[in-house]
Amino acid sequence: MTGSENKEHAVVALSAPGTSSRSSHAVRADARVAHVPAFARRLHPLHAMLLAFPVALFLGALASDYAYWQSYHIQWANFSSWLIAGGLLFGGFALLWALVDLVRIGAGNRRPVLVYFGVLAAAWVLGFINALVHAKDAWAAMPEGLILSAVVAVLALAAGWLGYSGFRTREVV
Repeated sequence: MTGSENKEHAVVALSAPGTSSRSSHAVRADARVAHVPAFARRLHPLHAMLLAFPVALFLGALASDYAYWQSYHIQWANFSSWLIAGGLLFGGFALLWALVDLVRIGAGNRRPVLVYFGVLAAAWVLGFINALVHAKDAWAAMPEGLILSAVVAVLALAAGWLGYSGFRTREVV
């Protein structure tokens, strides 16, 4: 490394609490661009598993509604009803977990979690309305059922994206 490159890099000593400085590890960090997420929160693995189900099940309901719209085979409408019920079940548990996270999080970091919770809650509420629409006769459920399934699938995908990408509130320069 040349002398000018040494000025651009800084050495940061990291040590675990209760350890001496001799056991610390030196990490080279770029001093010009030291963007470190101040708060990067990932989903708990069980919460991530619960969130995966509504995304897949609501997308499956959209696909089966589309298949019914194309073929008018009533079994596709039945599949869609069951997929929506499963998405609501697992989505309810993911929503409950998100509510607990929202209560536990500090006031300064609440906004990204609140957005995630709001999108997931909107998907669940519209999914419930979609289940009521699908409870009607299969002929009467179209096209409202297909439109609601599309909206719910998009909201579930957005909630999954927000949840799996982690929540970042600010960066330290």
